Amino acid sequence: MLLLLSSSVISLTKAPTTLIRSLSYFTKTTTVMSINLQSHAFAGNPIRSKTPNSTDPFSPTSAFESLKIRLLDNTHQQQQSSPDFKVLPFRKGRPLACSIPGETAPTWHLGWINLADCQGFLENSGAQLREEALVYLGSRSEDDVVYWAIDVSDQNSSVPELGSKQFCFVELRTLMVATDWSDKQTMGELAIAGYARSLLEWHNLSRFCGLCGEKAVPTEAGRRKQCSNELCNKRIYPRVDPAVIMLVIDRENDRALLSRQSRFVPRMWSCLAGFIEPGESLEEAVRRETWEETGIEVGEVIYHSSQPWPVGPGSIPCQLMVGFFAYAKSFEITVDKEELEDAQWHCREDVKKALTFAEYKKAQRTAAAKVEQMCKGVGKGQSLAGDFNVESGELAPMFIPGPFAIAHHLISSWVHQDTDAPNGVEVRSGQSNNSMSNL
Repeated sequence: MLLLLSSSVISLTKAPTTLIRSLSYFTKTTTVMSINLQSHAFAGNPIRSKTPNSTDPFSPTSAFESLKIRLLDNTHQQQQSSPDFKVLPFRKGRPLACSIPGETAPTWHLGWINLADCQGFLENSGAQLREEALVYLGSRSEDDVVYWAIDVSDQNSSVPELGSKQFCFVELRTLMVATDWSDKQTMGELAIAGYARSLLEWHNLSRFCGLCGEKAVPTEAGRRKQCSNELCNKRIYPRVDPAVIMLVIDRENDRALLSRQSRFVPRMWSCLAGFIEPGESLEEAVRRETWEETGIEVGEVIYHSSQPWPVGPGSIPCQLMVGFFAYAKSFEITVDKEELEDAQWHCREDVKKALTFAEYKKAQRTAAAKVEQMCKGVGKGQSLAGDFNVESGELAPMFIPGPFAIAHHLISSWVHQDTDAPNGVEVRSGQSNNSMSNL
């Protein structure tokens, strides 16, 4: 199957001058990879379009004014108002979801509820729905809908009521694995859930002004905050935490450097990665992190693509993974045991065996079945991490993260390069112009 990734042209050869010349082919080529996606997981949000004019009823400003009016409306005529408001509740970072049967496996969807139901759930738990608790996510004028998110972690009594409708709060990582990569609608919903979680987690971490310490209050329908101290009045915007992730390749271009962390499940290997430090470029971060963790010196650094990553630690809610290929200048590995459990060079054939698409599909269907059981109220099932088996039924000697992770596509694009290319090996990538389909 073919994968079009948002990325630049990459040419990995023995001669640095060829690397530089290869950039002239930018926008002319496309990438051949293993799995059919139109964008990375958590990218391609279908409701995050250009912000309409403030007078437009779908804009954050107009929608928030309508929200305040509707919350004061006790006649419940708000349900017939235009545009329609849909709310996605979160509990402890988990979005509300539901599951519906499918031909081969169940499919999950986000558990959108209307504004009146959200208000009713909170009132039944002894709480009042306040407009500042809702965060604007986006809109779709063609469907006459504005989307919001809310954190209901403090309202535990609302959970059974939602559960009676076969809704369930599901870990975003579980939904990530359970997503059918060929289903554009569910991929779009995953992107919405990731964006919403990032915003809500940022709100939870930004309760006070970092300058004067006074309370920070939401403004612009929750898209930013402002210090409540009029003498300070500092504006606070959602943070973005960029991190580099790189596939380090040897001089002959037939081995890749993969690493293991102690938190990884057994037999899983992935790319090196690390956060960018103040005052350094992306390329410098790639070289520094590679040297610090493995003792490998890197020369050329070539951009591949980037991916929002809202499933990292809760203290880092708005992670952005920026992916690169890195060309090694040295090859003797010295592992930093405080950062990594191990790091090794792996030949192309062994890495290719770890990219068994059928097993990732198996894991996806297993996770989808788990979501279905959770929504039906069944207890937690077995861990999904150990379900990666080769087709023979034996345990795979190694595997890499699934297609939901940028590491997978960095590794996959290297494995599936055109080895017959002259003057070295090219990895051709181009921007996909196909947008996610509507929800």
